[in-house]
Amino acid sequence: MADIHYMTADGLEKLKKELDEALAQRPVISAQIAEAREKGDLSENAEYDAARDAQGLLEVRIAKLKDLVANARVIDGSQLSADKVNMMTRVKVLNISAGNKMEFTIVGETEADFSKGRLAATTPIAKALMGHGVGETVEAQVPSGTLKFKILEISL
Repeated sequence: MADIHYMTADGLEKLKKELDEALAQRPVISAQIAEAREKGDLSENAEYDAARDAQGLLEVRIAKLKDLVANARVIDGSQLSADKVNMMTRVKVLNISAGNKMEFTIVGETEADFSKGRLAATTPIAKALMGHGVGETVEAQVPSGTLKFKILEISL
């Protein structure tokens, strides 16, 4: 059974565009392979080896993107509520362990970007927060130990 990949409509569009761009590279790499093949002895042809390697990497990327697109589930923002932390909710927490406030949106793995405040739902912190409401304190098991967070605010 394939994993379901939750994402926004924008996230799905970006993946589809990336897939289209990757598919457009197929003929380019095929042409490079054909050109390198014309240069003779393939056993010592670095251009041919490089083109074949690029083709292999491209095919792996295309397969991954096809899987992500095929198993994407777009989250309907109109069905969400700010009562509990969930996918696509913005949450402000107090990191009790470090004494600092943090704010992020819980998103699918493909849209995660911690530098932009977009935390993947599959991370230990997001998993610990999911389903909890304002005022609750939760513990997240992270590689460096246990972190405690108090949920200060939830918004859409």
